[in-house]
Amino acid sequence: MIYFTSDLHFYHDKIITHTQRPFHHAEEMNKTLIQKWNNKVSSNDEVYILGDFTMKGAEIASSCLYSLCGKKHLIRGNHDRFADSAAFEPSLFVSIRDYMEITYLNTRFILFHYPIVEWNGYWKGAIALHGHQHNHKNYNLENRKKGIRRYDVGVDANDMEPVSAEEIIRFFG
Repeated sequence: MIYFTSDLHFYHDKIITHTQRPFHHAEEMNKTLIQKWNNKVSSNDEVYILGDFTMKGAEIASSCLYSLCGKKHLIRGNHDRFADSAAFEPSLFVSIRDYMEITYLNTRFILFHYPIVEWNGYWKGAIALHGHQHNHKNYNLENRKKGIRRYDVGVDANDMEPVSAEEIIRFFG
């Protein structure tokens, strides 16, 4: 199975108030994010993190990555400087990229941290996945209603858990 997520912001207390997350402090948020991830993702699943994993450096990033199931890919966001640190072991990710395109079940997915207006395959049914904006569920519903195949995979829009490629395909089906 393939999953997508974004904007976890591990150990970032201010993100709780900024995005109105239902937590009192970062430790509670971290625990919930890890639990929800591991309840959904198995060790053989692929997970594409579309940026903003943590702002707290290589040691924190590594610790969090070790606690999460699955084979992880990073699509860099604006807060992923840990990935460039000499103290970070890049092999914790299968790949680290700024942008990526994958096809799953005959559906092309465009993976980028930032939302874009048009993308490769826009007129041919491709789905653009992004994070960055910390939208809530209504954003994805409004896009679908307007016929826009762009989906925010961030935890704020997806009950604080990764969303599968199959769930997204069904959502737009």
